[in-house]
Amino acid sequence: MSDSANNELATLSRISAKPWYARVPTYLILSGPGWLQGAMTLGGGSAVTSLTIGALFGYEFLWVQPVSMIIGCVMLFALSHQTLHTQIKPFEAMKKYVNAPLAWLWAIAAFASSIIWGFAHYPLSAGMIEEIVVVSTGWSVDEGNTVGRDMYLLALAILVWAGCAYTAWKYGEQAGESGGNRSGKANAIKIFETGIKLLSGSVIFAFAWVVISASLNGKVDWGAVMAGYIPTSLPQDAEGVTIMMAALGSAVGINMTFIYGYTLLYKKWTPAHVELSRYDIGFGLVLPYVLVTSLISIAAAGAFFNSDMDIQGKLSPAVAGKMFMSAGLDEVTSRLIFAFGILGMAVGSLVMHMLCCGSAAAAMFNWPEGSLKYKLALLSPTPAVLGVFVWSTMGPYVVLPTSAICGLLLPIAYIGWAILHNRPSYLGDAMPTGLNRVFFNLAMVLCIVTVMASVAYSTWVQLV
Repeated sequence: MSDSANNELATLSRISAKPWYARVPTYLILSGPGWLQGAMTLGGGSAVTSLTIGALFGYEFLWVQPVSMIIGCVMLFALSHQTLHTQIKPFEAMKKYVNAPLAWLWAIAAFASSIIWGFAHYPLSAGMIEEIVVVSTGWSVDEGNTVGRDMYLLALAILVWAGCAYTAWKYGEQAGESGGNRSGKANAIKIFETGIKLLSGSVIFAFAWVVISASLNGKVDWGAVMAGYIPTSLPQDAEGVTIMMAALGSAVGINMTFIYGYTLLYKKWTPAHVELSRYDIGFGLVLPYVLVTSLISIAAAGAFFNSDMDIQGKLSPAVAGKMFMSAGLDEVTSRLIFAFGILGMAVGSLVMHMLCCGSAAAAMFNWPEGSLKYKLALLSPTPAVLGVFVWSTMGPYVVLPTSAICGLLLPIAYIGWAILHNRPSYLGDAMPTGLNRVFFNLAMVLCIVTVMASVAYSTWVQLV
């Protein structure tokens, strides 16, 4: 074990007897994998869902996304407990102790979804950069020049891809167990995680700026905001139920469930890190997700709810910025700062998509992490830059089947984790007992039922 790992274990041992609030600063410094999960989930889908919740329902359903994230992270708590105590890679654990075909379907779905959703995030990223350039310089490509504008957006998408690919490749160089300096690898992973933390912080800052500006313009009812976090009502129409189910079922996606265990192992965390891993999820995933989605929904509610603006079918982030300006916010806030926030969300998600592809391919084909094959697999989402041309037409042929398959497999994967959490042959003495086991099982059942309800309802809506 490296000196840095020994020092980390010594630090955890030294603070273990302190009150929880005294341990928090150290846990925040040592945290990492949870922030990667936060970067992955805070993508374009979260942005659009948050905009829609605020614009269509005001502050009434601000509680939906925090509740959905808290439910979803229960399964991540279970996975971290399992992975850290056994030190067995999640794919191998699912294959050996639950069901091999399920493990393969889980890995394939995580790999495929990480590529497919890139087709949405590259045009989103390119569109946000285009918006930033227009607001900053006034220069733009004539929208009447369709070919020229498409080539411009493709160039911007390639620029985003290059940055994401470089970041993922450098991380991939440090992920392997063999070769190189172990301490140097730990430092490189720490640098990567620190970058993700800074990116997440900048996204929160951007949307906080938008909300503060809206508040100063009298467009935020803070009393209604506070009331919106108390679940006192449910949607009364199909549209509202659909949005709620989308939030409840997708806060933790299937590719997130796959990559998380591997990021824990890349950090060389051990059973001594179990409590840290839970705080890590709270700091890096739950808190940024709740803040960002809430801020977007609050801004949308203040600007669009009960207004005379036609918002049906227009709530893409690219259009929303212009609509914020029409609602009274200044151009810098509504278009520039908002665009930077959305761009940060998309870029963080794209990097994590690459890491998921690398881990899934390495797991399926038994490639060493850090090997050339693993690093090339990181680049599997590269064709997604073509999303600037084809994303709008992919729905019926690619997106819907992928969503359906991943939605079906997510509760099945959750059931697999629940089985693993109660399997002595896998967890041994680390298997929870007494009230702790009862609580975890009840929480996992709630999570599984919620996701299954979301999948069932979404399937029913598409069939009718």
